[in-house]
Amino acid sequence: MSSSRLPGKVLRQIGDQPMLVWTVERARLARRLDAVMVATTSDPSDDELAALCQQRGYLCFRGSQYDVLDRYYRAALQFQAASGMTLSPDSIIARITSDCPLIDPDLIDELIEKFQQPEPTSGLPYDFAANRLPLPWGRTYPIGLDLELCTFSGLQTAWQEAKEKHQREHVMPFFYENTPRFRILHVNYGHDYGTMRWTVDALADLELLQEIAAHFPGRMDFSWLEVLDLFHRHPELADINAQVEHKYYRQIDQRSA
Repeated sequence: MSSSRLPGKVLRQIGDQPMLVWTVERARLARRLDAVMVATTSDPSDDELAALCQQRGYLCFRGSQYDVLDRYYRAALQFQAASGMTLSPDSIIARITSDCPLIDPDLIDELIEKFQQPEPTSGLPYDFAANRLPLPWGRTYPIGLDLELCTFSGLQTAWQEAKEKHQREHVMPFFYENTPRFRILHVNYGHDYGTMRWTVDALADLELLQEIAAHFPGRMDFSWLEVLDLFHRHPELADINAQVEHKYYRQIDQRSA
């Protein structure tokens, strides 16, 4: 709720639902996820968000505001205790950010399926997967369809060893900044749509998402390919948030200093 660029954004309305509801409900449509948990902060500013989770019956963990890696790790431990499910070292943790209300369940399933296959060269399991990474990897999926996967043992290793502030705040950089240690899967799409922006960091982003939702009245299950087709038919939509600058993954919230 204390987003520096758009305060309260996760509870801003898109259509007739708060943005957080879009993210959770669309993630819940993924067939290969056993559960979805909201990992928010213990700061009083997030009391309203936690109340929404309780009202909706969403699993919710509250932890560190700026050490998000610690929050993710402790959320996994709480999930294990609350659900009675034992997390094995190779259990998969999926990271979806709450400012990605168009996260696509089919993409989630596709990435998990590929992650569960052995690495072709070594025949060993992957440690980390993503459908976008910083250069030199790059991205071909629109910004806002971002998904990262790691094993529980990998998450534990990152939690124990990551020292840099951006590694703690952005959860997963420890993996792709230590590539010799980890087997990494980078998934791309057949065409490059990596400059399209469907995430919410600024008011213009929110206006675009509201426009998109208005084209699919009464639906939360439309696919990212349907949105892509909408942009092909209405290219002017991209002008709404064309001036919003995308944040670099090494940027940290200066309030954590």
